[in-house]
Amino acid sequence: MAKNDTQASDLNVPIAPKGLGILLVVGPSMVWAAEYIGSGEVIIATRTGAILGTAVLWAVVLGVFLKFWIGVAGARYTVCTGEGMVDMFDRMPGPRHWVVWIVLVVQLFCAVMSTGALATSAGTFLHSLIPCIDMRACGLAAALFAVTVAWSGAFDVLKIFMSLFVLVIVVGAMYIACRVFPSVAELAAGLTGTLPAVPEWAAATEGVDDSAWQEILPVLGWGAGGFASQVWYTYWVIGAGYGATAGRGYGKSADLAGLRAMPRRTAQHIKGWCRTLYFDSTIAMVLGVLVTGAFLIAGAGILGVERMVPENSNMAEVLSEVFARRWDKAGGFVFKLCGAVAMVSTLMGQLAGWPRLLADSCRICIPGFDRRLAWKRQFHLFLILFFCTSVLVVCCLGTQPISLLKISSILEGILLIALQAAAVAFGLFVVMPRMLSREAYEVLKPGPVFAVGLLGTFAFYGYLCVTQVPQVLLDILRNAR
Repeated sequence: MAKNDTQASDLNVPIAPKGLGILLVVGPSMVWAAEYIGSGEVIIATRTGAILGTAVLWAVVLGVFLKFWIGVAGARYTVCTGEGMVDMFDRMPGPRHWVVWIVLVVQLFCAVMSTGALATSAGTFLHSLIPCIDMRACGLAAALFAVTVAWSGAFDVLKIFMSLFVLVIVVGAMYIACRVFPSVAELAAGLTGTLPAVPEWAAATEGVDDSAWQEILPVLGWGAGGFASQVWYTYWVIGAGYGATAGRGYGKSADLAGLRAMPRRTAQHIKGWCRTLYFDSTIAMVLGVLVTGAFLIAGAGILGVERMVPENSNMAEVLSEVFARRWDKAGGFVFKLCGAVAMVSTLMGQLAGWPRLLADSCRICIPGFDRRLAWKRQFHLFLILFFCTSVLVVCCLGTQPISLLKISSILEGILLIALQAAAVAFGLFVVMPRMLSREAYEVLKPGPVFAVGLLGTFAFYGYLCVTQVPQVLLDILRNAR
């Protein structure tokens, strides 16, 4: 085959696969899904189902669907330009690097909180599987394993582990939900957007407030991951080499000269990769809805019936014991195994993603950072930092996993989402046209569906930030004392 038949010149964009060949390059969605299917699904969704039942199934669908638009729109920008979302943020109008500085400061704090919460939760579930080993030791072992897998920085290694973890989680979640699957009428009622009252028996439980939003907001925050998860999806796309990212690697801004000279033929090849991206990202969205919904249904059908709410101190034990009592030992074991795998996979994704995000942020905001430290050295330094902070959180706050996860979900999954949706929309519809040649943009111009999806995400999460987040955060902090 001639070289011109396999490469699209200039930017060396490979021809996108077609038909069943697309399945061979699906991979970013597996890492994305395995990373964000974790604590929010196994712990928070199960707990919310126990308290509010299937009436809030709409929160699962809405949270995943709205975040999906940020992820796929940001990744489309990456496929067309070759640079990740953090570099796109640096192209926003206003003071120099202002968006990236916000990302750097807030995400550094969120990274410490979230990785620590995940290591604590992983330790709780692993301890329930291996009671002879201390919970904190289990948490440290989970963190060490996640660091070991992420250390190489290679996308293919991460893809293999995450794909296996997704398989275990999906099979386990479906097994759990099918045992207590509600009627079609109940499912339909759960999608109507109603806001149920917290039942009296649940409100009498320590750590449960009489406001339904305190349980719903964490589900909306963890649905499809938080702010960082959407950024990381662009990294997984770069790792897989979709479109203009082929052969570029990490830690680089776009090749503006190449983009401004891009011929129509190259743009058409990139458009083929955009279609691959849509298929890949849709897989992640469907997996997120199915698994999160399955755990919420399980919580409603098992814990809700038993009128039990897992608390910080006995989370994994309560969940597994009740599941085992209803289904025999196999049921309890499946839930504990599924929970442990989900926690470790999410922790692994976070430890692979946050070092990339913060290395990019430092490269942009701190002159000379990239010149003094090679990308691999930056990645390893941040990885070591988060392992050490995870150790501290596990050792000092290891008895408060639910409170930590709730706070992390709101800080990471709600507060910055409206800003992120607005920034991605600006990047896709204003910045990208200026970067591409006129003929290339005619081919790669995004459709209005992206504008509608991003506007809806901005409006909904902006509303939550103004009307619900302040009071809910105060309530969670008060109950955690």
